[in-house]
Amino acid sequence: MPKSLSLCLSEEKMQKWGRKKKNQLSLLFVLFLCFFVLFKITILSNGGITRSRGDDDPHSNSNSNPNPSSLPTYLTSNASTPRVANRVLGASDWSKACTTIQSYKRRAAVAAEDGRQHESKSDGCNLFSGRWVYDNRSYPLYEELDCPYMSDQLACRKHGRPDRDYQSWRWQPDSCELKRWNATEMLEKLRGKRLMFAGDSLNRGQWISMVCLVQSAIPAGKKSMTPNAGLTKFMAEEYNASIEFYWAPLIVESNSDDPINHRLDERKIRPDSLLKHAAEWANADILIFNSYLWWRSGNKIKLVWSSSEEDICEEADGIDAMKLALETWAGWVSTSVDPQKQQEQGMESGQRRKLLRRESADRRRGLLGEWI
Repeated sequence: MPKSLSLCLSEEKMQKWGRKKKNQLSLLFVLFLCFFVLFKITILSNGGITRSRGDDDPHSNSNSNPNPSSLPTYLTSNASTPRVANRVLGASDWSKACTTIQSYKRRAAVAAEDGRQHESKSDGCNLFSGRWVYDNRSYPLYEELDCPYMSDQLACRKHGRPDRDYQSWRWQPDSCELKRWNATEMLEKLRGKRLMFAGDSLNRGQWISMVCLVQSAIPAGKKSMTPNAGLTKFMAEEYNASIEFYWAPLIVESNSDDPINHRLDERKIRPDSLLKHAAEWANADILIFNSYLWWRSGNKIKLVWSSSEEDICEEADGIDAMKLALETWAGWVSTSVDPQKQQEQGMESGQRRKLLRRESADRRRGLLGEWI
């Protein structure tokens, strides 16, 4: 074969090989590009790397969420298992809570509405306006030693107090006279009903006093006391009536809910939850709450919100925490208490009925600020 023909054939083969190689490289580039795009789409659709908003990222923007909640959203490592809200915390849960503490950001106060109701003198006797007067003729209404249900914590004479003057004070309203106490009449008003004191040791003392005030009018064998750690009931069998005490020292759920081990160095509350307590008092006919422990709980309260992990807490001033707790309580009252039913069941105090109605209507308009 001539040399010129051989060179021509070689060049032709080289050109064919070059075009084939170029096509292969183009195909590889297209495949790589498709793979890269699919990879990025997969990453974005999975939400990227799961982590707490702002965790370890000094440049993260907490305002990037168009619908931010009052607290940061903390993601768990297992996103397919949502956290159960309103889970009742046990003692071990409370002890582990608040490993991370944030400052509570006080919410803007809602201006009170000028048109809210006010007490009227024409409504009758205002039981809440008056004074204490000394009366050693008609008081005391019962003797400490005559009440088998008296608590040692309240038994002053048993433990050596020599005077009795502290038992001879009665409340005198400014504009009317109160009827003298009648235990039988009180039991008739309680017939078929549950009277419950819910609160701390101060309300427990009020509960014991009420029991001692009525028990002497009940025959032996027709009354009983059922002690329980959280809920204790005194029963008047002939009247199908109960006078009960439920331990809820801070009204909302807290690390002080154990009626035995509740003297703690720091207070932790769930400011947005009282379902555990409400389950016990929901069916009571008359409820009496108190807030004494709030005034002794220190300057700082830790807030364990139901919507966040228990190890993440906010720390608030005591008065702010109390307002949050009362707002939660007020919300329960407005949705669970029927003022008309209370009125039909013989609650004669117009002020008490009015309190429930005003609270239900005005709790979102700053009325709580007046109570505190």
